[in-house]
Amino acid sequence: MNRLLDIRSYFQKVGFAFRALKNKNFKIFFLGQFVSLMGAWIQNIALGWLVYRLTDSAVWLGIIGFSGQIPALFLTPFAGVFADRINRRKVLIATQIIPMVMAFSMAVLILTNSVLVWHIVGVALINGIVLAFDNPFRHSFLLEMIRDKELLQNAIALNSTLFNSARFIGPMIGGFLIAVVGEGYCFLINGITFTAVVVSLLVIKVSPTNINAERKSIIFDLVEGAKYAFSFKPIRFLLILVATTGFFGMPFQVFLPVFARDILGGDSQLLGFLTGALGAGALTGAVYLASQKGMKQLPRMIFFAAIAFALGLMALSLSSNISLSLILLYFTGFGMIVQYASTNTLIQSIVDDSKRGRIMALYGMSFLGVTPVGSLLLGAISGKVGVQITLFASSIVCLGAAVLFSRRINFVKAALDY
Repeated sequence: MNRLLDIRSYFQKVGFAFRALKNKNFKIFFLGQFVSLMGAWIQNIALGWLVYRLTDSAVWLGIIGFSGQIPALFLTPFAGVFADRINRRKVLIATQIIPMVMAFSMAVLILTNSVLVWHIVGVALINGIVLAFDNPFRHSFLLEMIRDKELLQNAIALNSTLFNSARFIGPMIGGFLIAVVGEGYCFLINGITFTAVVVSLLVIKVSPTNINAERKSIIFDLVEGAKYAFSFKPIRFLLILVATTGFFGMPFQVFLPVFARDILGGDSQLLGFLTGALGAGALTGAVYLASQKGMKQLPRMIFFAAIAFALGLMALSLSSNISLSLILLYFTGFGMIVQYASTNTLIQSIVDDSKRGRIMALYGMSFLGVTPVGSLLLGAISGKVGVQITLFASSIVCLGAAVLFSRRINFVKAALDY
């Protein structure tokens, strides 16, 4: 009898962790995203390996990372204005179709042995422009899709679970495919998988919530959103923390091919395992968040996650052992996703609905927009002092930002009482 009760309790906990999937719209979108994201991570691992194979340069890895994300720094704030004005689903369909075409184009170039590094830069720039619009529209569309704030925290955590399941599995598949058939087929597979999320967006039934938004000038709305974000202390402190982590910490991912080949002496499959370890840690963090009830504990959780991320990155920069590096990437991934997903949840819970798109654009810009600048800077520095020393210094800055945030936790907690 006790065993039956334990089993029942276990399934109740599992059901609670996946409660947002009871929403039909979210379930359809979730399944479409799963297929698409798997392809995206297969392509991501192939992209890094392709660039390093063609150039043998950590600087070029930084340049490609910069090219793929720098549009977010300039365009995401404007995208946030439009996310509060126009039909979000229609824009999201477009932001899936364009990178699908880019993936097919890259597949053709690689499979015909015609690819050059400037092709990769061009495609990265186009995808970066698309991503600048996709991010604020996707985040602000989530509540519009599920129409239930009680499910918001779980839906965000499950989205993170989904993303990091793909991050865990996709790179390992990608590493294997690179070794067996080459990078071109990785891009081809990604192009095909985009159809799943496009179909899901066409199938779900959503009534736009922002079509009657008051129309003012774009600059007015942009300034209004920025003033709101930086005058409201809880949002300001959260954005400063993730922006600092985004600039100094997140660029470490573009240097993983250097760790795989030059520092650890491996190949594309090791790169897949390293990226997979990062994804496994992030997946664990996302599942942990999905099982949480309530948001009172999130501000302190963000602090500890930021500390874990910084310390994991610091130790990784000193490691030359494969097994240790895999373990450290696991903890780094855990800290990374708990920090970002918890911040996303808190901001979405306390933001004014009429400014949701603009504030989520600032949230996206705080890592998508500043990370490419960080990638370019750290790539240049690493060319002079080495990748390991560069990342060690970056981790110290991230640690300092986490300590400063700890002194502002009470401001963030107070916002949840309103």
